[in-house]
Amino acid sequence: MELFQFSKQISAYTVQKIPYFFLIDFEMKNPMICILEEAEANGVLYNIKGKTNADEQIQIPKPKLTYTAIDKENYFEKINTVIEELKNGNSFLLNLTFPTPINCNLSLKEIFYASKAPYKLLLKDQFVVFSPESFIQISQKRISTFPMKGTIDANIPDAEQILINNQKEAWEHHTIVDLMRNDLSLIAEKVKVDRFRYIDKIKTHKGEILQTSSAISGNLKEGWENHFGENLLKLLPAGSISGAPKKKTVEIIQSVEDVPRGFYTGVFGLFDGENLDSAVAIRFVEKQNQQLYFKSGGGITSNSDPQNEYEELIQKIYLPIN
Repeated sequence: MELFQFSKQISAYTVQKIPYFFLIDFEMKNPMICILEEAEANGVLYNIKGKTNADEQIQIPKPKLTYTAIDKENYFEKINTVIEELKNGNSFLLNLTFPTPINCNLSLKEIFYASKAPYKLLLKDQFVVFSPESFIQISQKRISTFPMKGTIDANIPDAEQILINNQKEAWEHHTIVDLMRNDLSLIAEKVKVDRFRYIDKIKTHKGEILQTSSAISGNLKEGWENHFGENLLKLLPAGSISGAPKKKTVEIIQSVEDVPRGFYTGVFGLFDGENLDSAVAIRFVEKQNQQLYFKSGGGITSNSDPQNEYEELIQKIYLPIN
């Protein structure tokens, strides 16, 4: 579907209060939208905070996941290029991502059913997402977003305090909150930060991790439904998985990363006829030629330590299965 057609269709469904599912990739080249009743026929299984078209019960074996570490020399070359761009003032913050080859005894469908996350999506034989990060929510003309930035292993002594006091993580979070507040201001009024840097605990198959988020909201104008498709595109790509300033940062991302991201770090969600909820497509396992890849990354600043960033990328390779 062409982007213009996607924009028109999403606005039309919203105005008519027709429930729909949507998915759009990071590069915004392959958007899709369908009414909810047709999602499964289009190869889509979703579970968005309990709203789901997946009702099948299947037996899931105990998960076993191993990975082949990405070429460290290649990673260091990429991140040093990014840090140089940051030091030259071409970006203030850039989210650098890599695909890591993994072996897992579970199929994509089994991962979908077994994983525990507020936002889950399976696109048949292509990828599965189990995302903890909301993108935008709309209810009664109120739009909210919840950028997530900052991660630490919960098993580290005093992990919560270490995360909150980490100056690099704090600056990174401030930057993304400012970016997302500005993004919402493009389409909403009276935008404000409701909660700043609160901590979520996420369970994984190898322990718990802590992540920091913030909550930002604003008021949509009367008749917002008529231009929702157009305004949604103004918010993309999501700031938390691109960086700031967004346009130049995305150009650097596309010149540095080895492959296009595709649906990884895109957004997906559903409109139930009244309210909309959506997520950033992170925590992402993709199937390519029978090989599974776990796509992960992190925010890079001019003060980033390449070794620490490499370890964070690896830390995010997990399945949210107890």
